[in-house]
Amino acid sequence: MSAKIRLQRHGSKKRPFYFIVVADSRAPRDGKFIQKLGTYNPLTIPATIQLDRQKALEWLNKGATPTDTVRRILSFKGVLYLKHLLRGVGLGLFDEATAMEKFTKWSAEHEAQVKRRQEESYRQKRARRAAPGRRPERKAEGEGGSEG
Repeated sequence: MSAKIRLQRHGSKKRPFYFIVVADSRAPRDGKFIQKLGTYNPLTIPATIQLDRQKALEWLNKGATPTDTVRRILSFKGVLYLKHLLRGVGLGLFDEATAMEKFTKWSAEHEAQVKRRQEESYRQKRARRAAPGRRPERKAEGEGGSEG
């Protein structure tokens, strides 16, 4: 049985919401799954991702393969970086404390970057709302258009 970490679609038509799940690769997309790891909402800016890092790392170490989208999500949340650091610990390149220190530093920088992006998005949204609404000018009856 090969396990995949993938998205399971929920939500209504044109309003997607996903569960991040571990499932047998032969199971249907929205069918039976082994374990739920988190959620992903692509409609918010930036996308809202709730993920249990430890469970995801555990499944990656067991050999579960993520799909392309889930791989990007795991990378964004730092799970793949943490796996990389722990592999270095296993090879004896550095100790676990150093690995956790590197991950904590990366995580803090990443959270600050996401917060800046979110604030910029809110600022742009407020600026669009505050700008006076421009409506297209209508042509007078005698101007332009088809003469007939």
